[in-house]
Amino acid sequence: MEKSKVGERGGLTFWLAQPEDYDEVMAISDNIYQGMDYLPYRYKNWMTEPNRVVIIARKEGNVVALQSGILADEGQTIVLEGLRVSPSERGRGIAGIMQRFMDDYIRQIYPSVRVKRITRKDALGPEILAKFSFLARRAVLFLKAEAESFDAIISALKAKLSTETGAGDATLEQKPILVELDREQVKKVLLDPDIASQLDLPGGVIIQDWQPLKPVESNLEILGRKSLTWLADRLYQPSFLSFHTPPYPVPYKGGSLNFNIDMYGRNLDLACWALLIHLQRVKYELMGTVVVRVYMHHSLREGLNVFCQCPGLQKDWEKWEQFLLEQNL
Repeated sequence: MEKSKVGERGGLTFWLAQPEDYDEVMAISDNIYQGMDYLPYRYKNWMTEPNRVVIIARKEGNVVALQSGILADEGQTIVLEGLRVSPSERGRGIAGIMQRFMDDYIRQIYPSVRVKRITRKDALGPEILAKFSFLARRAVLFLKAEAESFDAIISALKAKLSTETGAGDATLEQKPILVELDREQVKKVLLDPDIASQLDLPGGVIIQDWQPLKPVESNLEILGRKSLTWLADRLYQPSFLSFHTPPYPVPYKGGSLNFNIDMYGRNLDLACWALLIHLQRVKYELMGTVVVRVYMHHSLREGLNVFCQCPGLQKDWEKWEQFLLEQNL
């Protein structure tokens, strides 16, 4: 284990995280992200993901903090994720020590990195804004339902859209409202130099499940590992794009499935159709309590909120926002 030690600072020792550290990391992660913590599911993959660094901090031999980063944007950016501190050590400055050590370590192993980028859901106080540049924010719709309710929910949403647009199932089969993109089509869409303006990308990046990446070729490999399902209103220069991440387990309410849908563009009708189609794609994968989080431009929040008012689909947490921040490294 000694060979994975990478430094010391402020009474802490820092180590490259190992698979066998999993239980200790989970022990410091109680109620992280209000139960929506992705790390129990992703930790094993993080251990082998290319260009990812996962650092744990120990105090008197015990794990007290963790932070991870993945190299992005042709080696120019480190995207930081997963920061957490043991409940017994919170409020004692450990997060700051961990972040400063991580910055120095990234400079050491990735000298080409010039920027670090993060997303967060908390309101931005003066301390954060003094360190980071605020780039953008997105609205988040937080919904939940039981898996056995989704057939009825999908039928209700489909009936709403059919009434409003007059598009029945037969019409949709002949002329789909949205098309599903394969990997090559996704590549062409994302590498279009005008994509940021066409889709009003927040800060010029694609945010996939809280991971912000510029639409450049090196990042397509990262996105390609996620088994995403992509929809667009057209194959060339779309005005609307969405994708979903396959559902994965989170600790919320004693154990739930999290299903994330990211949307880009401002067309409410297309956003409603996209939500319906994404739900249809995964309904057979769902079990137990399912949390559906939809990330979108602020102009879509109220309309989607109204659209989602149907029996069995509950709205949780009145207002969530996703903030995008950067800092020169």
